[in-house]
Amino acid sequence: MPIQLEQVLRLLLAAALSGIIGFQRERIGKPVGLRTHALIGLGAALFTISGVFGFSDTATARIAAGIVTGVGFLGAGTILHRTGGVIEGLTTAATIWLVAAIGIASAVGMYVIAAAATAITLIVLYLPHPQS
Repeated sequence: MPIQLEQVLRLLLAAALSGIIGFQRERIGKPVGLRTHALIGLGAALFTISGVFGFSDTATARIAAGIVTGVGFLGAGTILHRTGGVIEGLTTAATIWLVAAIGIASAVGMYVIAAAATAITLIVLYLPHPQS
């Protein structure tokens, strides 16, 4: 398979797996849904592919570290929404961070790991939420 076709498939996988998690968030009425999650996973994959195929090995690790940090700021923005003194958005922030990792895993060819992480995430998200 030509390398650029494989890279496109990695991008599609990252967007699809991240979008699945985003769909779950959207379905339960969270403000950050399918499109945002898919774009974050896609962006992380694109940065990673660019790092792997466009720069030296040390640059790849720095790019991945930058993704983790940058996406953390996106997640922080979802937490800052406060309602009546209650901090909300922690789970959505965690899924934003996680789909970036899924994007990175997809980009480096860890397809089974990326799919397993998606499945585990969905299991966790569908666990009953204790009501206080």
